[in-house]
Amino acid sequence: MSGRTLLSLDGTPYDDAEFSRLWLVATATYGVGDVVTTVALVRFSASVSEANALLRTAIEAFGLWGLVGLKLAAFFTCLAISLSGARDADDLLYYGPPAVLALVGAFTTAYNVRLLVG
Repeated sequence: MSGRTLLSLDGTPYDDAEFSRLWLVATATYGVGDVVTTVALVRFSASVSEANALLRTAIEAFGLWGLVGLKLAAFFTCLAISLSGARDADDLLYYGPPAVLALVGAFTTAYNVRLLVG
């Protein structure tokens, strides 16, 4: 790899600041917004249960740590794909994962807030 590390954008056509901004948005919507609102629903709403079967199973087996673990696994998988896309100069693989996480996070956060409000 000639001096490059797996977690570096050195030698790629992409900018560190842009990468940070992309992943900040993905973290805010998917990592914080979706997780916080899902936890609020699971913990404080007797009338609403987790609709995602995988998340529901993880929560039943491991509690809220199951939810957080699956969310982290998805997040870090997407981060690895994005870094791989940067190394290959593949715009779709570079921009796609944080964009998808941000869109999913924004939608599920809004949906969860709607469920919380009633």
